[in-house]
Amino acid sequence: MTQTIYVAGIGMTPFGKHLSVSVKDLAAQAVTAALEDAGCEKTQVEAAYFANATQGHMDGQHMIRGELALRAMGFEGLPVVNVENACASASTAFHLAVNHLLAGAADIVLALGAEKMFSTDKARTFAAFDGAWDVHETVANQAKLMEMGRGIEPPPGTMSEKPYSVFMDIYAAMGRMHMREFGTTQRQFAAVSAKNHMHSVHNPLSQYRDAYTIEQVLAAPPITYPLTLPMCSPVSDGAAAAILCTEAGLKRLRGQAGRAVRVLGCALQTSSERAPADLENHLVRKAARKLFERAGIGPEEVSVAEVHDATAIGEILQSELLGLIPFGGGGPAAERGETSIGGRIPINPSGGLESKGHPIGATGLAQIFELVTQLRHEAGLRQVEGARIALAENGGGLAGVEEAVACLTLLGR
Repeated sequence: MTQTIYVAGIGMTPFGKHLSVSVKDLAAQAVTAALEDAGCEKTQVEAAYFANATQGHMDGQHMIRGELALRAMGFEGLPVVNVENACASASTAFHLAVNHLLAGAADIVLALGAEKMFSTDKARTFAAFDGAWDVHETVANQAKLMEMGRGIEPPPGTMSEKPYSVFMDIYAAMGRMHMREFGTTQRQFAAVSAKNHMHSVHNPLSQYRDAYTIEQVLAAPPITYPLTLPMCSPVSDGAAAAILCTEAGLKRLRGQAGRAVRVLGCALQTSSERAPADLENHLVRKAARKLFERAGIGPEEVSVAEVHDATAIGEILQSELLGLIPFGGGGPAAERGETSIGGRIPINPSGGLESKGHPIGATGLAQIFELVTQLRHEAGLRQVEGARIALAENGGGLAGVEEAVACLTLLGR
């Protein structure tokens, strides 16, 4: 990058079920914490990027979400951009804030993601995901995506009779493809889930903080083979925020400059046509190549990563696409403990989406929150020793046989 951009402050609410708390209230909690962390006054913020994906569906606020949420806490007169990019909304807001600073349009910018997905009407909640693929081609979409799992038949009794998101069927198909192509086992997917739930025990902001063994994950209620309930991210409410700044902006803040974390690079990639098994041309693989080339480092230098584990299958696939683990090695690496805290390449020390939670418009900034905390060496019992370079991967929607969009962020001290 042409100049250094910093994350000077971070804030995040607990993720979970917040039926009596509004999107505005969740946003205010995260922003207040980020401002305090950065030593920044509201009046010093020169622009804001607000991420949200489902508020229009859930409560009818289809427009000006960011303007309203920020005005409610005293922000007036500044540029506000609303960002919707499915589950990658918050990381995209962060990406846009970085580019706003690089363009010289400001020195201090806010990136914020807030989402409320819980409802007493479960059908309404699950329907919020329906717009994350081509709504005019749903039958064709599902047929193409489910075809990825051909050759691996779900055993009897491994499919839930209760309602769940259609995206779980799609992740399951991707998982069965990985099993067919690389010999990955259901136990290895369970090892990822058990690891992430163990990590979440030490995350006070995590939605779930109960430890599971691999055997408990395998014995849990089935969702859709090879997935069981603990392998899947829950429905969540929550918000996360970051204050980003240039060198000049950092000097104007009251926070400790030594706690600021550098943004080494961002990459935003959309999908393209490819054969399902052609993973070298997967959008995350392409984005990772661009990101590492721009930053002048390789994946072997990454100390810690937060990846988009909407299911345990997602973590294995993304860890390989990012080059952190060779193709086919993600399952065995998880089983050997290489991706656990204390292992060769710790992944999702926050607990990941599976246990930290997944309020989709806030998820990408929650990953940033965790990685900044890790790079500051302030993560307590989930601290990755010697963390120096951190990588976040956040995907959203579906187009063709992959995510519609992926946003990657590289941070360093």
